[in-house]
Amino acid sequence: MNAWVYDCWHSVMDAEKSPLKNIPNTSARHMILQLLAWMWCIVFSLGMGSYLVFGVSALFHGLFLAAIVITVGTFEAAQRKAPTNAAKSQIYLTSLGK
Repeated sequence: MNAWVYDCWHSVMDAEKSPLKNIPNTSARHMILQLLAWMWCIVFSLGMGSYLVFGVSALFHGLFLAAIVITVGTFEAAQRKAPTNAAKSQIYLTSLGK
């Protein structure tokens, strides 16, 4: 039973084992998996009659994902603008007023 659950889980969630492995673009693959997840959340919540619960859950999930996107964007911007050596680091800190 445990092996069956493990195999079922990885056949969907593991990017190297699911049919989505045939999509070469990792970002597109991730987006498709996210859309499928949202679809299943909607189907189950509507099937259970939880219209209000789904709305609240979707709102907070959206806010949570937005916070992650903002954080990753901030880290990426900081990494692109980071100085590459000590001399540039001193100039960079001086320009920031530190």
